[in-house]
Amino acid sequence: MRKIRRPASRKPKPVSRAALSGEADPRLVRMSVSIQEDGALHPQDIRGSQAHVAMLAARGIIPRKAAETIRRGLDRVRREFEAGAIRHDPRLEDVHTHAERRLGELVGRAAGYLHAGRSRNDQVALDERLFIVESCDRLDESVAGMMRSLLGQARRHQRTLLPGYTHLQRAQPVSLAHHMLAYVEMLGRDRERFAEVRRRAAISPLGSGALAGTTLRLDRERVARTLGLDGVTRNSLDAVSDRDSAIELVFACALCAVHLSRLGEEIVLWTTREFGFLDLDDSFATGSSLMPQKKNPDVAELARGRAGTAIGDLVGLLVIVKGLPLAYNRDLQEDKRPLLGAPRMLVETLDALSGAVETGRFQVERMRAALEGGESLATDAAEWLVERAVPFREAHEAVGQAAAFATATGRALSSLTVAEWRRFHPRFDRGVLRCFDPERSVARRDLPGGPAPRRVAAELARWEKVLRRRR
Repeated sequence: MRKIRRPASRKPKPVSRAALSGEADPRLVRMSVSIQEDGALHPQDIRGSQAHVAMLAARGIIPRKAAETIRRGLDRVRREFEAGAIRHDPRLEDVHTHAERRLGELVGRAAGYLHAGRSRNDQVALDERLFIVESCDRLDESVAGMMRSLLGQARRHQRTLLPGYTHLQRAQPVSLAHHMLAYVEMLGRDRERFAEVRRRAAISPLGSGALAGTTLRLDRERVARTLGLDGVTRNSLDAVSDRDSAIELVFACALCAVHLSRLGEEIVLWTTREFGFLDLDDSFATGSSLMPQKKNPDVAELARGRAGTAIGDLVGLLVIVKGLPLAYNRDLQEDKRPLLGAPRMLVETLDALSGAVETGRFQVERMRAALEGGESLATDAAEWLVERAVPFREAHEAVGQAAAFATATGRALSSLTVAEWRRFHPRFDRGVLRCFDPERSVARRDLPGGPAPRRVAAELARWEKVLRRRR
């Protein structure tokens, strides 16, 4: 790929050393350079520059002809960034300096008009806000795709029953659809969080300068409108030092990653022979380098592991800003890795896990077999007594004694006779035997938020409508 060669006679120095004598020590240069990270912000940087220069011309601050020359030059700089033709020069530090220096090589003196009325402080704050807005839109699409995969399985398995678990012990029967909808709820909240992050990020800090604005008559609102933002920041000191939107985005990514980690853990468990509830499609599993019989749920394990990285990104970003005085401090350069990395990693995880869920095959009979024996329906027997005016604690104790008796005699709870039930409470009669029908049990849990088939069907329809509306 063609590299842009600069004249050998020109020795670019970092813009930030303009008022200092001599060149920076190479050790400081190596520590200061950020182009490896913030180079990814070149689309946002050039968008912001083009909106800024158009405003400068409209306000009569710079010649219109120069503004048009700059706009065309920035279009070429963007294409060169996209083609990988911009050579990263550590002496130029960051993406802003690379773009401006290359612009100067292309259009000459006119490039000097571009930076009027702005600082790299408000420039990078704008770049990050534009990146956050775009990231929230991409994440919304990926989260919605994950939700559709879960809803697809839920619709196919409205009548599939399995044990719900607490403490990883079999608890009470639910439908697989109800189980899938639990994750849809989590992801629905994630979408709301990304929408909130987007709303707060979508304001322009450009015009705040280094920290105290500028004497030039800028039209900040025009720049914001040009960039599709909803307004401008209200305090220049806060605008250049604020990283709340970055922290909020990384937090929202971390929490969504935690939700995916929980799903990943269940996929890992369910694909074991011990559970046998799920078979991943071969395209979303891997083999062992040594053991030919292995089929490993790497997609789920990576989702689980990446939650740790996401949490680390959040903690790192919080620690970067926790002790900074107003206004801008160079510490903020270190926000790029977590900010740029967290949404990219989450999109990859969402897309891969969505495919694994969509193509996975649930083992319906194995799930149903896990309900045999009636232990998961013990609470139904206790509530049967409650419906006959027995205090719940008394009913709970009676059924607990029956369960202990069944275990001691090596029998299933559902196999006890009416006479045996009556040994533990006189109000038991033949009706208690009806409690040990999982389908009946689930159907009777007909409360808002419950697993009854009609409630699940209503939730499926509601979420499908939500996704259609917001798509």
